[in-house]
Amino acid sequence: MKRPTFFWWLGLCVALLVASCEKAPTPLFTVRLPEHLSQQPLDGRLLVLISNNAEQEPRFQISNGPETQLIFGMDVHQWQPGTDLEVHPDVPGYPLQTFGDIPASTYQVQTLFYKYETYVRGDGEVLLLPPMDKGEGIQWNLTPGNLFSQPQPIALDPSGKTNHLLELTEEIPPIPAPEDTKYIKHIRMRSELLSEFWGRDVYLGAHVLLPEGFDQHPEARYPLAIFHGHYPHDFSGFREDPPDPDLQPDTSARFGISGYNKIVQQEAHDFYKKWTSKDFPRMLIIEIQHPTPFFDDSYAVNSANTGPYGDAITYELIPYIEQQFRGIGEGWARFLYGGSTGGWIALANQVFYPDEYNGCFSACPDPIDFRAFTLLNLFTDKNAYYVESPWKRTEIPRSRDTDGYVTVTLREVQQKEQAIGTKGRSCGQRDVWLTTFGPKGEDGYPKHPWDKVTGEIDTSVVRYMIENYDLRYILERDWATLGPKLQGKIKIYVGDMDNSYLNNAVVYMENFLKSTTSPQSDAFVDYGDGFGHCWNGDHDHPNYLTRLRYNWMYVPQMLKRMEDTAPPGADLSSWRY
Repeated sequence: MKRPTFFWWLGLCVALLVASCEKAPTPLFTVRLPEHLSQQPLDGRLLVLISNNAEQEPRFQISNGPETQLIFGMDVHQWQPGTDLEVHPDVPGYPLQTFGDIPASTYQVQTLFYKYETYVRGDGEVLLLPPMDKGEGIQWNLTPGNLFSQPQPIALDPSGKTNHLLELTEEIPPIPAPEDTKYIKHIRMRSELLSEFWGRDVYLGAHVLLPEGFDQHPEARYPLAIFHGHYPHDFSGFREDPPDPDLQPDTSARFGISGYNKIVQQEAHDFYKKWTSKDFPRMLIIEIQHPTPFFDDSYAVNSANTGPYGDAITYELIPYIEQQFRGIGEGWARFLYGGSTGGWIALANQVFYPDEYNGCFSACPDPIDFRAFTLLNLFTDKNAYYVESPWKRTEIPRSRDTDGYVTVTLREVQQKEQAIGTKGRSCGQRDVWLTTFGPKGEDGYPKHPWDKVTGEIDTSVVRYMIENYDLRYILERDWATLGPKLQGKIKIYVGDMDNSYLNNAVVYMENFLKSTTSPQSDAFVDYGDGFGHCWNGDHDHPNYLTRLRYNWMYVPQMLKRMEDTAPPGADLSSWRY
């Protein structure tokens, strides 16, 4: 047998080298982590942002709507300072699937590193998650400590062999805490329940709006109104000063109004004048800070993935605030209200803690009946992204404008959130529903109810969600015990052209409430004809105004409810000065 020659071996080596090169294509980007930006290896999500609009940084141009720019993301573990990471063309993105789908042109390109922290939870799970809130409300593009590069123009040809260097040069700075004023106080309280769950100190916060004359009436004890919603940096909608005369008017794309920033300031100042007027009832209003590593708020319920936030808020934070600021401290003198996420929270807290609150005003709530989980029926649907059909695939919409035009599909939203973060770590609205309402997975991370790529639904996860968080299902199942405790306490409002189709679930809920017996429900449900998201019960004014008036529009109903239900000997006078 003839032995291989030198040239045969040389040819083999060349062939193997060529094959190796073919399997390892040239990276599209190389991202550098300078040593001075970190003293230790980093875990997190590396994001590359690409935009054809130079008016704003690309990190601020990612959205659900048609105006969105491009984002691509990859998980990173133990990135050593002073080293580079390669970003290859197959890294997944949104709204395009990969870099290879981008037309050749010159773009503004930016990279951002979303840092994760290691959590050793009380249940023994070790998870890599975004940090607890640092004042920004769990926003990946604003989180203090995250690293980013300055945008730079790059002639991008994804099909070519060019490798572009992106260097992280900036760190998002800390956000100053809001300062106390005469009327607004800010508190933080360590939660024993949440600290035990997360295996580290966890704090709840609140912005407390004090009534006029609080210091002059030390004998007064006050009712409490809880304004639920997304993470508030400071108390919203209250302004002692008149509108800034030098404020340059902006344009609200959502409402198509020029000078909306001035309208916001005027409404906030008008509320201040109402609040301090002689006839306005004296009460406490609070906005709560309760973010988790998964979202800017916890939905104020107990959850397998986020912890016992419902109990922590109801049994730790609320009594603490009432003790600090002379609240009456009894369920008949507490009320809940809010819109969207806050609308769901208000109704859920009233249902889960029926004796602790005396009424909820739930506006445009997130899905309160999972037969209308926006446009999904979680009781029957097999796929979250497509209408079932033997011959075609029709994508299920996620959002529309008030004329009915679809602006994004559910598949697209989940694609965006997957680009930002895997395992529920996008801190996005769709991911947080599934994280909060779903069970814990075998790996310790949230177990979501559908495959993020195919949309195929896992019915076992859906069953768990329904049993624990479908508010209509829970009311129907437990009406014999809950019904008597909820008389006069449920008020729901929604526009019948809600942008996220949330009106469908309200219709299902109303149908159930109308059918109840033993006792018959006296819940009030109202619809705004032609109104979109954030409609809260005012038929006479547009959404752009009424969404700014939550803090006073339900007060007359609260007063009437207290007068009708206060127990014998209750304090109905010390706070009416």
